Amino acid sequence: MTRQVQRIRMPQWVDPAVVYGALAAGHSRAIWLDAGPQADSGLSYISIPTDKELRENVSAGDVTIFERLRSSLEHDSAVDTSAVREGGFSLGWVGWLGYELAAHTTGVPTADATTPDALFVYVDWALEFDHQLATLDLLVLGDVDALHRRQEEIEHLLTGTAVPEQQAPAPAHSASVSWRHSAEHYQVLVQRCLDAITAGDAYQLCLTNEVQVAGHFDPLEVYLRLRDANPSHHGGLIVVDELALLSSSPEIFLTVNADGHLTTKPIKGTRKRGDDQVQDVALAEELLASDKERAENLMIVDLMRNDVGKVAQLGTVRVDSLLEVETYEHVHQLVSTVSAELAHGLSAVDALEACFPAGSMTGAPKFSAMTILNGLEQGPRGIYSGAFGYLGIDGSANLAMVIRSIVLTPAGASIGTGGGITSGSVPRAELEETWVKVAPLLRALGVAPSEYS
Repeated sequence: MTRQVQRIRMPQWVDPAVVYGALAAGHSRAIWLDAGPQADSGLSYISIPTDKELRENVSAGDVTIFERLRSSLEHDSAVDTSAVREGGFSLGWVGWLGYELAAHTTGVPTADATTPDALFVYVDWALEFDHQLATLDLLVLGDVDALHRRQEEIEHLLTGTAVPEQQAPAPAHSASVSWRHSAEHYQVLVQRCLDAITAGDAYQLCLTNEVQVAGHFDPLEVYLRLRDANPSHHGGLIVVDELALLSSSPEIFLTVNADGHLTTKPIKGTRKRGDDQVQDVALAEELLASDKERAENLMIVDLMRNDVGKVAQLGTVRVDSLLEVETYEHVHQLVSTVSAELAHGLSAVDALEACFPAGSMTGAPKFSAMTILNGLEQGPRGIYSGAFGYLGIDGSANLAMVIRSIVLTPAGASIGTGGGITSGSVPRAELEETWVKVAPLLRALGVAPSEYS
């Protein structure tokens, strides 16, 4: 009998935050791929994954994550996914690739991360939230009986649940905060990047920093504050045992549909939001007109065209949009879109392996930039600046960049931040850009502004 993804409409819309809170209670693993609070378009998915997982640590030896993903998805390729909507998640693998997996995909030396370099969990059912239609569907990989059993279980669990009170900002406190590089040293590193660019060793270098906050944090509480303060179309909460990834990412790394159409949307170029409408518009216009920011974005577009070209049908790589301003709660961003058709016989996993890590988080040329950055940053990036999302059993994929994200471990919270350095960069301005990016995340953890600027 052909295995099949079943779909059924649930009786009514329920707020995703309510659903996640009810489903995740008492479970050590849960996933929420989130189109954002008050979203009026897009799809969100919530599920409790199976115990089946794929985990990788580069330092342990041979990297097999891509081979194992290919094998699993090829095994599932016979599943009937006709019930899956176009552009939706067909069930399959949800998780992340950490930056240090670059040691495998590019051959550049990297530091040893303290979190898994890749971790995916298998999802064989999920609730699908359509924010435009305000509908809630249940997807189950199995027969009709399995579908109805899961439906009854979820309806019972959601009976009587209430919308959680809006998460108030965490009370500011003097937290135990430590930066890998102090403000002064980060500016020194920016200057070293400028020296390397002047010497012709790179055109652009995406220099990063990390802040760690000691303490114990509830993933859902922090995530609800984060999504309210910094809403995004590609948010996510992935909890796997003692690890949690909380993301309000604005950047799509890679999408591939079931027919092999591939898209990547690199972000390079940032301005903070203005205090009033006039200043806000002026800052957006300043971003669009900046020679430095435009050059930064164009370099990464060229890099991504090259990476995508490794797995694309000849002649299909194109730039669909160039240098468009997207506006978020705290920043304006400069975004471009590159697309292609996958070469025959290649899959979303092949595209992921060819393009990882994203050029927007490395610089250009990629190999040289990453080698220089490994020497400057003096530590692992971990999950930050990697990618997270899903690889579906129908061959589709949707992965966002791990930026504007918090990683929770038993030791506390960590946040990565950074920016692209080009010949026009000013060290103090680059430092302040990292503060703008990290501020809402630290506020979600209750860190007072005096602790990070």
